[in-house]
Amino acid sequence: MTTSSATAVAHPNIAFIKYWGNRDNELRLPMNGSISMNLKGLSTRTRVTFDSSFPTDIFDLNSKRQTGSSLDRVVKHLNFIRGLRGISTHAHVFSENDFPTSAGIASSASAFAALTLATVAALGLDIPEANLSRLARRGSGSACRSVPSGFTEWRKGHSDLDSFAVTIADPSYWSLTDCIAIVEENQKKVGSTEGHATAYTSPLQAARVADSDRRLDICRNAILKKDFQALAEIVELDTNMMHAVMMTSNPPLLYWQPITLEIMTSVSAWRKTGLPAAYTLDAGANVHVLCEAEKAEIIQRRLSSLPGVKQVIISNVGGAAHLL
Repeated sequence: MTTSSATAVAHPNIAFIKYWGNRDNELRLPMNGSISMNLKGLSTRTRVTFDSSFPTDIFDLNSKRQTGSSLDRVVKHLNFIRGLRGISTHAHVFSENDFPTSAGIASSASAFAALTLATVAALGLDIPEANLSRLARRGSGSACRSVPSGFTEWRKGHSDLDSFAVTIADPSYWSLTDCIAIVEENQKKVGSTEGHATAYTSPLQAARVADSDRRLDICRNAILKKDFQALAEIVELDTNMMHAVMMTSNPPLLYWQPITLEIMTSVSAWRKTGLPAAYTLDAGANVHVLCEAEKAEIIQRRLSSLPGVKQVIISNVGGAAHLL
């Protein structure tokens, strides 16, 4: 009997310029590039143990044995990486999130970044960061952005070989904070994978994609110049465009709740009165409110005072996925 094991930690990320829709669903090649920030203090910790005595793959998430589509997705990713080594040994995957799962906080991003890193290490493979990002992308597109450190950009590329994420600014470069207003802790009914597959049915998707390079340039420059006002405007525009695509897809995806919209309008009003803040949402009802770190306390208080906000999670800029 042979046994090998490794444990990895990865952070979720919040996208400033969104990934929504694939030009290749199997390879998860995106319609457009995207930019995000890793979230410090939130993490997925995953241990992968290969053992020749295991009769099948096992996946435990937050101490609950997984079956069905959740297990199938992990097994598919394990099979892909096992194929690089040419082995078929089964594995036990034990994964834990310290934040709400499948609720619009990019749990799949941190999950597949950590799973990729731990699996590669347990198999004894030596793979550079760019290729780790590529591998993670195959499990969950946004996972490729959780592999590098800090502020990252996913280059859409032309093929599987050049579609991966790179760091555009280290965590210490700009002290931004994400104040995450949790309004829904339960798993969302329609996951991102299903949403990506229907994005093309929206008549607005083509216009969103066609304008993406312009938004990427504005966002990247705003980060490099530490220009919060420019960042706020482009981030809010981009998230509104993505959700407009969701709402006009077939079938439509309506993630917003009444409190979601109240938070969005409140944040816009705060900025007009001199408090620098910006909202953005992934595929879910929870709202990420971006600000510079010194304003996080006041924004947390204001968000917490809104009826319907269950908690506010504070996260600064996080580092790269890493082994323990």
